[in-house]
Amino acid sequence: MTYTQTMTDVAYTCLSKRKKEVEFAKLWTEVAKTMKIPDEKLKRKKSQFYSELMLDTRFASLDNNKWDLRNRRSFSEVHVNTSEIELDDDETDEPIDDSGLDIPSGDDAY
Repeated sequence: MTYTQTMTDVAYTCLSKRKKEVEFAKLWTEVAKTMKIPDEKLKRKKSQFYSELMLDTRFASLDNNKWDLRNRRSFSEVHVNTSEIELDDDETDEPIDDSGLDIPSGDDAY
């Protein structure tokens, strides 16, 4: 059977039916079961699903690896204040050892 919805579309439907956030493992189990993903593809698809979930703006990643629909969350719950992130200013100007790399040079460089 070919499924016409994406994994994130199925996750959106699953979360829409719930009244609160859900742990990633439960959400994945529900999506995999709904889409009838074969056992041999579960691990690979789980990684793909997590990546797609992170990139899809309909979803909000919460504490303890829980997920919810972004439209049910306030701005302060899903916003990360980047001004508090410390940058590492301790950069070194040491040359990088590229002897083991196949780096194009001359006319082959681009």
